[in-house]
Amino acid sequence: MTKLRAAITGIGAYVPEYVLNNEELSRMVDTSDEWIMTRVGIKERRILKTPGAGSSDLGAAAIQQLLEKTGTNPEDIDLLICATVTPDHPFPATSAIICDKTNLKNAFAFDLNAGCSGFLFAINTASQFIEAGNYKKIIVVGAEKMSTITDYTDRTTCPLFGDGAGAVLLEPNTEDLGIIDSILHTDGAGRQYLYMKAGGSVHPSSKATVENREHFIHQEGQPVFKAAVSRMADVSAEMMEKHNLTADDLAWLVPHQANLRIIDATAKRMGLDPSKVMINIERYGNTTSATLPLCLWEWESKLKKGDNIILATFGAGFTWGSIYLKWAYDGDKI
Repeated sequence: MTKLRAAITGIGAYVPEYVLNNEELSRMVDTSDEWIMTRVGIKERRILKTPGAGSSDLGAAAIQQLLEKTGTNPEDIDLLICATVTPDHPFPATSAIICDKTNLKNAFAFDLNAGCSGFLFAINTASQFIEAGNYKKIIVVGAEKMSTITDYTDRTTCPLFGDGAGAVLLEPNTEDLGIIDSILHTDGAGRQYLYMKAGGSVHPSSKATVENREHFIHQEGQPVFKAAVSRMADVSAEMMEKHNLTADDLAWLVPHQANLRIIDATAKRMGLDPSKVMINIERYGNTTSATLPLCLWEWESKLKKGDNIILATFGAGFTWGSIYLKWAYDGDKI
């Protein structure tokens, strides 16, 4: 009997219009285009400036495009999973708000937080619902308004992050296409190196936490970089070895867009030619849970049915992992 798999059958995305480039950023904080490009490879990032708009608005726009491109009736969606570290509110879930904004009346929904690995963990979770035979149409969206938790007085972190959203539609497939395998990891011992200190139950919001600027991203660059380089490369190589894949067998690597040097190290470990690596960090920066779907969205027209693709990521927690999938449709026909 042919195994039932979860296949990506469509992609939508949205990035805000406002572009914050390195020149403008260098007027806000002590940095420069050369410093940023040398260390992380980011030239510009998108920022959501609309008053009162949040991650749900980014996610809803991406999903609306996805529904229109695939000709999908919103009421046919069974489940929505929203990967985010920047929810509209602590509760209710941002996924519930997105359902309301996109008319997903019959979907149940929940948020998933796995740092920058959120989208990867979410599509793996969604695949289980499809493989169990319970659901036929699932949307996974990564939606982040990172500008709201970025400290624009901190030269070490403010160049890194941008806003954006990407969404995919997952459906059952019996042609041996879709998500083939996943390797996912979490190590909570890394939590001290990348986190937001205040706003949770350990350090509730107060006048002091605001004055001490504890509601922004805190990152210790060297430990995070060292762990990301080794673990993202290791898990990607492990996936290749597990399935006897060579560099020639792979059509694409879709890496998390956090740092160009981390991406290069991962591709090198896998023996991949740079032409097979999706990279858009220069234009969008690190959009956390949205980086992977934004890559797939931009490269959709180049994707071919049957392409072997590895998605790889590393995020706060620490979290990291890889997914091996076979692409389910010819993107140039969309």
